[in-house]
Amino acid sequence: MSRHYLDHNATAPVRPEVIEAVAEAMARDGNALSVHEEGRRARKTVEDARAAVRALVNAPVGGVVFTSGGTESIHYAIHGVMEPHAIKRIFVSAIEHSAVSANAEATGAAIEIMPALPSGLVDVDWLKTRLADYDTARDGGFLVCVMFANNETGVLQPVREIADITHEAGGLYVCDAAQAVGKVPVNFVMSGADLMILTGHKFGGPLGVGALIAGPNLPLAPVMRGGGHEENRRAGTHNVAGVAGLGVAARLAEKSLARTGDIAALRDRMEAAAEAAGATVWGKGEDRLPGTLCLSAPGFSGETQLMTMDLAGIAISAGSACSSGKTKPSHVLAAMGASDEEATTAIRVSIGWNSTDADADAFIETWPAAYDRIKARSEHRGAA
Repeated sequence: MSRHYLDHNATAPVRPEVIEAVAEAMARDGNALSVHEEGRRARKTVEDARAAVRALVNAPVGGVVFTSGGTESIHYAIHGVMEPHAIKRIFVSAIEHSAVSANAEATGAAIEIMPALPSGLVDVDWLKTRLADYDTARDGGFLVCVMFANNETGVLQPVREIADITHEAGGLYVCDAAQAVGKVPVNFVMSGADLMILTGHKFGGPLGVGALIAGPNLPLAPVMRGGGHEENRRAGTHNVAGVAGLGVAARLAEKSLARTGDIAALRDRMEAAAEAAGATVWGKGEDRLPGTLCLSAPGFSGETQLMTMDLAGIAISAGSACSSGKTKPSHVLAAMGASDEEATTAIRVSIGWNSTDADADAFIETWPAAYDRIKARSEHRGAA
């Protein structure tokens, strides 16, 4: 049976060129901080990759800190600003990845949840009203955490507007762009964010490597200490092979961005078929990642949908992959006003750089038919 991978938001397939770059780097000797020829070669690999990441997101000089991935970058962003900026309060959107909320809570700062609208957008008016009379001299420094694109619905957030509101009130803005980078244009400088998160495995790079993008001269306390790596901002021997792969993925991201129209067309075909079968599509009225489709199917549990599709050779997800195995409904859809039934029957279909018509066709042929069978059984039981 041929397989169709429709779970790019969990982990995108690694590009062949990235695999080659990683293997080549692993075959070479040298620590990136050693001064001999082998070390200098490793250091060049790291710095070439840094330049590629900078170019992809328009990061400032010295603004790319390599990490082990999105979760570490989030950890560093939130914990790194606490002491230098006297952060006393953190505003976390209701649709953030769990790594953001967990790290915010771990700081000991006061936490406030920024609500979301039924559309999937965060409630910017709520933030504007809440910060209207915020006084940092009186109330302490504050941090706002709102993602660039939601990992479940794909809805793109108004990051520049959020940054402007935050800065006007004297705060800092952390933007988790892990799902957006390499899928839609991301410009760190134009976004207004003070800190931004990205990770390689969401856009064709290797697992286990990412970056924290920091604004010029932004004070950050290192959260990993022990060596002079990354200009004393993140201790630990460089993962040269992983960084090399991230650099190649960053350079190749232009090809993915050129395909956004084609990817969106594939998504729209699957969306139309699902809606015709009776599904509810979340975030449909807003700008979304081109390859993300989040839908609910009353009576067809998310777990059953996953198993049904997997047996048919199609990989999808029920919400965030980081939350798999948890039985509670999606917090993202709950924040958008979904009922428990809608939240527990939700799935996420996500495609990307190597997706094809055959992938979309497989979903269109399989999922509506499976849902029709579920509805037929329900009707039969009701008639009985």
